[in-house]
Amino acid sequence: MQIPDINIGNLHADRAIVQGGMGVGISLSGLASAVAEQGGIGVISSVGLGLLNPDMGRTFREANLNALRNEIRIARRKTNGVLGVNVMVAVSDYEDLVRVALDEKIDILFLGAGLPLKAPSLLSQNDLRRVPTKIAVIVSSARAAMLVLSTWDKKFSRLPDAFVVEGPKAGGHLGFKREQIDQPEYALENILPEILVKVNQYASKYRQRIPVIAAGGIFNGEDIHDILQLGVQGVQMGTRFVATNECDASRAFKEQFLKCSPNDLVIIDSPVGLPGRAIENNFLREVSSGLRHPFSCPWKCLKTCDYIHAPYCIAQALKNAREGLFDNGFAFSGAKAFLLEKIVSVKEVFTNLADEYQKALQVGNLTPQAVAAR
Repeated sequence: MQIPDINIGNLHADRAIVQGGMGVGISLSGLASAVAEQGGIGVISSVGLGLLNPDMGRTFREANLNALRNEIRIARRKTNGVLGVNVMVAVSDYEDLVRVALDEKIDILFLGAGLPLKAPSLLSQNDLRRVPTKIAVIVSSARAAMLVLSTWDKKFSRLPDAFVVEGPKAGGHLGFKREQIDQPEYALENILPEILVKVNQYASKYRQRIPVIAAGGIFNGEDIHDILQLGVQGVQMGTRFVATNECDASRAFKEQFLKCSPNDLVIIDSPVGLPGRAIENNFLREVSSGLRHPFSCPWKCLKTCDYIHAPYCIAQALKNAREGLFDNGFAFSGAKAFLLEKIVSVKEVFTNLADEYQKALQVGNLTPQAVAAR
């Protein structure tokens, strides 16, 4: 048996694997289209595109929007597969980015880094399309899922098309307090059951199937097999796709992942007010010791960023890391980044995941005595 497929409304992907959106510029049209070609859901990150393409507009806001439109169109030329865009609710141009993605008829929007409680108000024209863009909401708790469900139900008489549940082993900004990250009760497998109950309750009311996609610390086919046993319909994977030829970052960025050890993966306090998981380097050690990296903010790209007192510009730091300039930047990563060994093609990643999944499936079908004998 292959890794299962996934249906999100009338949207179908042959493999229930979502490639996580990674900014700034880590997952663009190159990686997203390659994943979509292999039957997964490829995701373009909309974060910070104006920094990468300052010539695409008179302002950073305009450059952001034009660059996103361009990336979607490039990806569409490369694949007929399922493509998504990740938009952070916390960015200043959130609504504009959503409108661009809808205008470009993206297959699915992944909305996270904040709760998109008013998102349905942006979708009126989208609903008139023959195959409207699907909306997947990213949450990290049953409370957050319930707030989205109840608000959309009461105010808009509709529900999200899918949920992504990110556990504390994810890379980048985390939806947990620092002290919660290592507590067993907040582990992905422990927060999923309550979320599944809430989602299924509302789905029954609307006679709608709402897939739940698990994310955070899912690295190989065995992880996929194990998490699917909990009743989710798919997985989201980010870190596993960094060390691929098609990943849109520089080779130097990818090699940081190949060289890291478990001890190099640390939790940092981001300037945007959230903890995040990253690969420790001299830049982060300097920040931790109190050294500031002064900067001039071209515009407040994140609503929650205290750019006046922030020790560095996180968007610029992530852009520098993408280009391999680690003296002035760092890389976010998932908890299993140290398992990456070499840079391969996206096709090879999918082949390996399928092999690993098949082996896990075979072991799962064995008796406990046979498993012990292995």
